[in-house]
Amino acid sequence: MSFPRVIIVGCGFGGLWAAQALAKAEVELTVIDRTNHHLFTPLLYQVATAGLSAPSVAGAIRHILGDQRNTTVLYGEVRSVDPAKRIVRLENGDELGYDCLILAPGTTHSYFGHDEWAPYAPGLKTLEDALEIRRRVLSAFERAERESDPQKRLAWLTFVVVGGGATGVELAGTFAEIARHTLRGEFRRIDPQTARVVLVEGASRVLPPYPPELSAKAQLQLERLGVTVWPGRMVTGIDADGVSLGAERIACKTVIWAAGVASSPLGATLGAPLDRAGRVRVAADLSVPGHPEIFVAGDLASVEGVPGIAPAAKQMGRHAAKNVLHLLAKRATIPFRYRDYGQLATIGRNAAVVVMGKVKLSGFSAWLVWLVAHIYFLINFRNRLVVMIDWAWAYWTYQRYARIIMRGVKGSDK
Repeated sequence: MSFPRVIIVGCGFGGLWAAQALAKAEVELTVIDRTNHHLFTPLLYQVATAGLSAPSVAGAIRHILGDQRNTTVLYGEVRSVDPAKRIVRLENGDELGYDCLILAPGTTHSYFGHDEWAPYAPGLKTLEDALEIRRRVLSAFERAERESDPQKRLAWLTFVVVGGGATGVELAGTFAEIARHTLRGEFRRIDPQTARVVLVEGASRVLPPYPPELSAKAQLQLERLGVTVWPGRMVTGIDADGVSLGAERIACKTVIWAAGVASSPLGATLGAPLDRAGRVRVAADLSVPGHPEIFVAGDLASVEGVPGIAPAAKQMGRHAAKNVLHLLAKRATIPFRYRDYGQLATIGRNAAVVVMGKVKLSGFSAWLVWLVAHIYFLINFRNRLVVMIDWAWAYWTYQRYARIIMRGVKGSDK
């Protein structure tokens, strides 16, 4: 007996939650991802800043879905979708047919038309990105220790984070903590505490999606950590020697990009209407207009009032799976309704901001909420246990034992 063929593209939050929602369905489910792991992206910055090792925030997809007997996992990259023929095409030319399709491929970096900046300012979307950022940051201190010229040493000890959203704020705050606490007393020719961390944001305040009062508190907490916050500044150039902000120039050797994301190019292969960011303007039930058998979840879906955060992707993935079952059973699909559970951003030790409905927290109380929430939502018990132990040790000792420099992750030192 053959069952309906359902394909899920991407195993991030949207794809994984969709797959798990179909665990007991009478379907032939195929999950395709270009990596072999599900990544807990809210803690990816901890890998980039040497707070956690890669396995602490990632889990093998085959292991996570191993008990789902109706599920096949494929390690590959979907390059295009042919809605007319109901097939997806992989990078090697393979074609897979489907009866229903859920697209949840995630996002990539956007340099706003300046892709030439990418080699000098890596973004943070994958484990490879995190390891590359860690390598660049730790290597900068090592190069500064060897540098005899004061101006060149200053450039190595200057770190610029472009983008004041949650990722940029988290990175900048942690870089400051590394310089002022983790590395203190470990060098002989330089004082890591003299390192300069600059956070540049094009909008008038950091954390633009948050209420203004929490943005102000976040900036104050960053400045207390030693971060120089520059809101309302636009980057006009990035090269191997620094960052240009109009007529102003910052000499630095380490730039991290946290300013923009680009939608997956898969959206453009559907022949469906897209928004300015390249996301698919889906129908109320998350289906693609004109193709009720194709659903979009996560960052590729353009849904008014729904932010591009992990809880939203989970809800969309689960809802898309439910509508697949409705469609296969020849029942009416259900419009998607987003439930806002709030937003959280950590800034540093005992510093965070949280907004949950009318509840707005900052400082230590917000940090505790952030801590508990992120441990709770990690994929498995082992990861929760390891993260709790690592964080407890780091809290009392200020140490980060994932400080391993891996040469050649994405290239050599500048």
